[in-house]
Amino acid sequence: MLGRDASVLAEAAGVRVPAGTELLFGETEAAHPFVVEEQMMPFLPIVRVPCIDAAIRAAVKAEHGFRHTAVIHTRDVDHATRMARALNTTLFVQNAASLAALGVDGPGYFSHTIATPTGEGITTPLTFTRERQFAIGGALRIV
Repeated sequence: MLGRDASVLAEAAGVRVPAGTELLFGETEAAHPFVVEEQMMPFLPIVRVPCIDAAIRAAVKAEHGFRHTAVIHTRDVDHATRMARALNTTLFVQNAASLAALGVDGPGYFSHTIATPTGEGITTPLTFTRERQFAIGGALRIV
């Protein structure tokens, strides 16, 4: 299924979707391969958890300590900050797509490589250092 259209993936799961569907969503268990393994398919696994603490624990486990990129959708700055600290990723995005941290509708500059703890990926040609980014998309709406 690698690289296949979302409609082909849906058909394999026994579901019909309109041609041109770009992304499928589905609820899975935390141990499902779509959660714990990197995939190159148009499927976003959703894991249901009871609270932010459980969500952060699940995210840390699923991220495997790779320190690549993490995304959270919340209006609560404390939740976003706690998750950013727990995951300690190079790129952390709140309320936007992960590409927002790479200069696509967000701050930063575009890179085709993935950020890693060793510095490969999001480094600058001037300093060759791994700069951390916390990109916030849309309105934060703090009341």
